[in-house]
Amino acid sequence: MLQNQRRDKIIELIREDGHAKVIDLSRIFKVTEVTIRQDLESLEKEGFVVREHGGAYLKNLDLSVRNFSLQNQENLSEKMMIARKAVEFIHDGDTIILDSGSTTSEIAKLLSGYTNLTIITNALNIALILGAQAGINVVVTGGEFKAPTLSLTGQKAADFFQNLHVDKLFLATAGIALKSGLTYPGISDICVKRAMIESANEIYLVADSSKIGKNAFASLGALSLINYLITDSKIKPEDIAWLKTYDVQFVIAEK
Repeated sequence: MLQNQRRDKIIELIREDGHAKVIDLSRIFKVTEVTIRQDLESLEKEGFVVREHGGAYLKNLDLSVRNFSLQNQENLSEKMMIARKAVEFIHDGDTIILDSGSTTSEIAKLLSGYTNLTIITNALNIALILGAQAGINVVVTGGEFKAPTLSLTGQKAADFFQNLHVDKLFLATAGIALKSGLTYPGISDICVKRAMIESANEIYLVADSSKIGKNAFASLGALSLINYLITDSKIKPEDIAWLKTYDVQFVIAEK
């Protein structure tokens, strides 16, 4: 892996988890700790992270958590379009899982006026958005807190879904790659996503078109794990071509 590629992956990991240790990054990327320290020094100079003894943490993270705001707000207009399309698949009486993420948070903002709707989520911001909504019952998983995504993760979060059976899952992703399938920056999320998928009758992947062709750090598995892909109209024709090789239904969100 080239230096710039490694540094891009390091910042992806830190943006996902909020912090990283030199010793862990050295093991993950199979380079020396000296090399990792040089990477972190460069990322600090660029204004992405703040170095500390043994590692680094995401800049302005404390402010984001206190304001309960998500770090990733890129392509927000596309995510809002996807959210408007996604709620068309949600009906009174449904039990659904809302994964953590900026697109699923936009879905949560549109959920009002429902009757007997149960939302299970590992996202604390989604729980706060929906907690006071009449007609919606909100259930929150346990797990380890991840500050940048305001979410709960790890094996305890995954264990929560054992023996649960829900109608629909609205799943987020960091990237959809040809070889790696559904990919994520953080390893700790993989077990949670897998447990969510195993609990749901129907799986809706909500991902803006910038995620297609992107390969994040950890792979969950092939696109065939999902039933529907809801994305925006900026998707490229060549991406549609290879995605159609999977048994997945496309839903394109228009303005």
